[in-house]
Amino acid sequence: MLHNIVRFLKPYLKSEENEKIDKDNITPSKKSLTPIEQQQIESDYYQELEIDVLARTIFGEARSEPQAGMEAVAAVVLNRVRIAEVKGKYWWGNNIIGVCQKPYQFSCWNKNDPSYKRLTTVQPSDIKFATCLRIARRAVIGVLKDNTNGATHYHADYVSPYWAKGERPVKIISRHIFYKLVEV
Repeated sequence: MLHNIVRFLKPYLKSEENEKIDKDNITPSKKSLTPIEQQQIESDYYQELEIDVLARTIFGEARSEPQAGMEAVAAVVLNRVRIAEVKGKYWWGNNIIGVCQKPYQFSCWNKNDPSYKRLTTVQPSDIKFATCLRIARRAVIGVLKDNTNGATHYHADYVSPYWAKGERPVKIISRHIFYKLVEV
């Protein structure tokens, strides 16, 4: 993913080749970026980061789940982002990267979690991660349907977190149980 970003930005990066001077016009051979072009590059770069972080979150949390389970993890992240947007901000983060990497929300990002090293080193050539990247792209561009009925939380069926006691699940997908704990 990062190599695609570098390849995309290469014409705009400072280099000897990009700094050659046209001796007839005494102007740089590469045109300067307009503010709109610069903003588009920054927006594209940020979107690629969102896709990468979301894909790694899906991979860390649900790589052993079927596609519907992976999509459900992405849906929980998007539901949290939507709630933060509606409320102006929220404690669990306000954007995809903030929500995914908020400490102790998605355990795969905790440095002591067994999945952490794996999610930080996985490559797009890994078939499960490639699937996570496709799901994350669909989520970031807004075409992934929410298959969780608006869930904001979930846990694996082999654990019983304190926050789930007395709560009613809104969906069960494979080994994950989903809850909608925050209304908009």
